[in-house]
Amino acid sequence: MPAATVVRRPSPGTGLPAVFRQRYLLKLLVDKELQIRYRGTVLGLLWSYVKPGIQFVVFYVALGIFLGLERGMENYAVYLFSGIILINFFSESFGNAARSIVANASLIKKIYLPRQMFPVASVWVAAVHLMPQLVVMLLAALIVGWSPTWISLLAVPAALLIVGLLGAGLGMLFGAANVFFRDAENFVDLIVMVSTWSAPVLYAWTMVRDVLGPVWFAGFMLNPLTVAVELSHAAFWLPTTTPGAHEVPPHLFSLWTPVALLVVTVIMVLGDLMFRRLEGRFAQEL
Repeated sequence: MPAATVVRRPSPGTGLPAVFRQRYLLKLLVDKELQIRYRGTVLGLLWSYVKPGIQFVVFYVALGIFLGLERGMENYAVYLFSGIILINFFSESFGNAARSIVANASLIKKIYLPRQMFPVASVWVAAVHLMPQLVVMLLAALIVGWSPTWISLLAVPAALLIVGLLGAGLGMLFGAANVFFRDAENFVDLIVMVSTWSAPVLYAWTMVRDVLGPVWFAGFMLNPLTVAVELSHAAFWLPTTTPGAHEVPPHLFSLWTPVALLVVTVIMVLGDLMFRRLEGRFAQEL
């Protein structure tokens, strides 16, 4: 009697664990995205410096000089740029991850691989672009007298982890929705636009506290981007200021950072669950 044929799925599994089991494919996707992004350009990866640099100059002139924010805040340039790099990381990772499934429709219809690999690769590409900005930030902080503590050094990976998980989780949620309803891209653009102003990137957190009061300010701190930006300020800006002249929000490290990590973890899990539920119909809809 011939042995019975066993039909197996073409992959050992789906979901985020499958993505990291196939790290070689993930690396290939990241390399492909970088090559496509800068194909035919003269500056190439130098655009990672140019875009945030111009954004910084515009905000610094408009808010720091014209509106006088630099007069009330020590080293406002460092404060501003340390927040901009976090928001840019979120905007790029979330925006590209949300569009990654539709943008890679040809691959999805031809090759079986974990679909979550596309949003994760988008976040990875955004992290590659973030590295030069972090180097510039570090050099600028050193020039103005950066003297960090071990807590401020730990704030950097905590901030990056919060933003990376948030971008990936929301990217999977909206990436799956975008396959069925292209209106999702418009919601992504709105969220990215609002994100710059929803966190204390351009202004001080004390302004929000003074206007909203303690109760509503607690709601403001529930935004993971707020916590990530303040962690970046604690890492790069605060160690450059006069001791005792400025401070970060109360309980930033003991309360709000664990809460933010919990929130983005929940978003990440929900994004993965929704993605798994809908990915079987991606090829058909695309």
